Amino acid sequence: MGKLPPKPNDILSWVGAPEDFTEPEVFQVQTRLLEALFGPEGSRIPYVEKVSKVMLEMKALESSDLTEVMVYGPYLYKFRTKWMLQSMAEWHRQRQERGMLRLEEAMNSLELCPPMK
Repeated sequence: MGKLPPKPNDILSWVGAPEDFTEPEVFQVQTRLLEALFGPEGSRIPYVEKVSKVMLEMKALESSDLTEVMVYGPYLYKFRTKWMLQSMAEWHRQRQERGMLRLEEAMNSLELCPPMK
């Protein structure tokens, strides 16, 4: 069953016409990266929506560490916002991965734990 588009009174004033809410751009992001993208408890979501001229909706996926992000708005704005958020999520993921590798190397050099494979 498909998800219903937002109701007209739920649409943010700067986003556009109701027909822009029939087919959102959708992508999945690791739930642990949401705070890096949107601040604690999503505090930066209103700012991202206003600057990008889109409306965001998120849904945690059951039995997964992923969250589905739906971007509503005019085609160009929602496409650009999806690309920006996916790029930021990838950057944060790689940064966390590099941090874990450095931690692992430091622990191995101090022989605090057996080498990981």
